[in-house]
Amino acid sequence: MNNTVKFKADFPLLGKPMGNNPLVYLDNGATTQKPGEVIKAITEYYDSFNANPHRGAYELSIKATDIYENARIKTQQFINAKYSHEIIFTKNATESLNLVAYSYGLSHVGAGDEVLIAISEHHSNLVPWQYVCQMKGATLKYIYLEEDHNLSQRDIEEKITEKTKVVAVAQVSNVLGLINPVKEIVERAHKAGAVVVVDGSQSVPHMAVDVQDMDADFFVFSGHKMLSPMGIGVLYGKEALLNDMPPFLMGGDMIDYVEEQHTDYAPLPAKFEAGTQNVGGAAGLSAAIDYLNRVGFEYIEKQEKELTKYAISRMKEMDYIELYGCDSSRDNKTGIVTFNVKDVHPHDVSTIMDAHGVAIRAGHHCAQPLMIYLKQNATCRASFYFYNSKEDVDKFIEALSKVRGVLGLGA
Repeated sequence: MNNTVKFKADFPLLGKPMGNNPLVYLDNGATTQKPGEVIKAITEYYDSFNANPHRGAYELSIKATDIYENARIKTQQFINAKYSHEIIFTKNATESLNLVAYSYGLSHVGAGDEVLIAISEHHSNLVPWQYVCQMKGATLKYIYLEEDHNLSQRDIEEKITEKTKVVAVAQVSNVLGLINPVKEIVERAHKAGAVVVVDGSQSVPHMAVDVQDMDADFFVFSGHKMLSPMGIGVLYGKEALLNDMPPFLMGGDMIDYVEEQHTDYAPLPAKFEAGTQNVGGAAGLSAAIDYLNRVGFEYIEKQEKELTKYAISRMKEMDYIELYGCDSSRDNKTGIVTFNVKDVHPHDVSTIMDAHGVAIRAGHHCAQPLMIYLKQNATCRASFYFYNSKEDVDKFIEALSKVRGVLGLGA
């Protein structure tokens, strides 16, 4: 049994058919499938340990607290944060980014300041900064792209200035699948006195991440893109910055002491975790980290790069396929292949391929400014994970080759 077959067997949904076809799941950039042990961890929590953490002096509550806080420690180690209290649990990367924008952005960005983001950002790392700039009278600026779709080196060098207060950028583009030069951006931003917010949603599931080495001020990701359930996300922030920020949400468990006219907030991380938290999600995230650590990022990166290279080579044989961010062999390419089929709307491509059991993404991928920049209304996206195989790529290519014929356009 090869590794791919072994791993696929761990994922219940990957063994289920789609209509009359076996499922070929290639929308991992949107969300990954869940291995049995992650599902088991969630079920076990609700079966055996369900209680509100941090609130009870009885055994179930203590156990729920242990599960929740152990997940925090495991997450700290997973991305190599300095302290576990620098890990804030949210419901997803979107909430994490909004927390930073509202709590840090609104209190540290003022009139005449500048916020710099990449044109390729997901809406979750774009719209909150639009709002901050509109509310505070600041200017939102963009790092645009080179002809090869990498971030413009000139923009990085020239647009980070003494006016820049925040730089927000994804470590990996969710559309182009290109790894951005985050460490260089962080270094330049810090020299200018700016803080850097890094969206790791498309990097953390696919490569080893060290936030201390990166020196990011804030780093966010979602659990559901890395095998764990939906509804659990992570915000990492440097201790000094988090301590200097006001709470994002008010309520239970984020307080130290409340009087009629005054409240003392709890220390980190509780200050940013108001209300009852998703302990079942944290249990699933913990199990997902264990699973990924066993697979190993060396294998994950190798498998995804091989599949991506193979898929691109097959697609380049089709003269009716237009590729984006796949112009040449490059070291900063991850397992995302974005493309269009000549004369066919991406939604039709996705629907036809779905009839053959192949699941891909079609649309603007929550990155409409990038679509406008690329002069496209929408694109198709196939995104691989370590449990995908060369046979999956072959089925993808076979289904793709039939799209134009279905619509009477010829091969």
